[in-house]
Amino acid sequence: MAIASLESAAKYVDRVGIAVAWGKADLVLPSLWQGISEPGADWAVRDESGKATEFTPEFRRLWRWKDELPERRLACAGKHFGGAALLIAPRLLADAYALTGREGTAEDFRDDPELEALDREVADAVLENGPLVAPEIRRVLGTSDRKAVERAIKRLHRRFVLTNAGATEQAQGWSAIRHDLFVRRWKRWLRRRPEEGRAREVLALAVLQAAGELSAADLAAALKWRRKQAASVLAELARLGHAEELELDGYELWRHRG
Repeated sequence: MAIASLESAAKYVDRVGIAVAWGKADLVLPSLWQGISEPGADWAVRDESGKATEFTPEFRRLWRWKDELPERRLACAGKHFGGAALLIAPRLLADAYALTGREGTAEDFRDDPELEALDREVADAVLENGPLVAPEIRRVLGTSDRKAVERAIKRLHRRFVLTNAGATEQAQGWSAIRHDLFVRRWKRWLRRRPEEGRAREVLALAVLQAAGELSAADLAAALKWRRKQAASVLAELARLGHAEELELDGYELWRHRG
């Protein structure tokens, strides 16, 4: 049945673990759009020439829910595993955060060696002022360099420093994402402190369960891991009895054992 409410959308994300908002051909991750729409559904209402004139009611729900889910803390949202906008079930957040190697305090980003000076300035602005949209961050920092701030925000999402806290309507154009500190927004779910190896197994198993069957390259693309690392984690899942290793047309694959 198609997902018809925000609450059922949250349950869908919790069930699959990690999802894209809408489909991305090179990722094995499920999409919320698949859960909302009928197979082959168009995202747009089109005129006689085929030109898109507006969103369909289903896509309008998706567009609204992708921001309402994190705003109400029903699912985490952001570009946390690379360039795709993902939705992550709260039950997996402690495992995702464990991969950063940080302590889990609001200020721990200041000692993260992977961050640049501007990244820390952006994170400090959000720490001191609460959730901000990108134009507000630029005003706080006194800079007009939009692209540099956007790059910093992307890096901060990738390192689980910032996260989506909902959207704010603007006078012109699309609504703008509010960015909050990941630790501050999801503190309740970060009390568990898993060891990194175990955290990788939990995240890989979530992807494998949702996909049913995948390769090391598939897992590496979904979570932006190195392929060798993804293969090692999948091999460990097979050793633990969670996966079955097989070969198909010369490709090494892993199938979930449920």
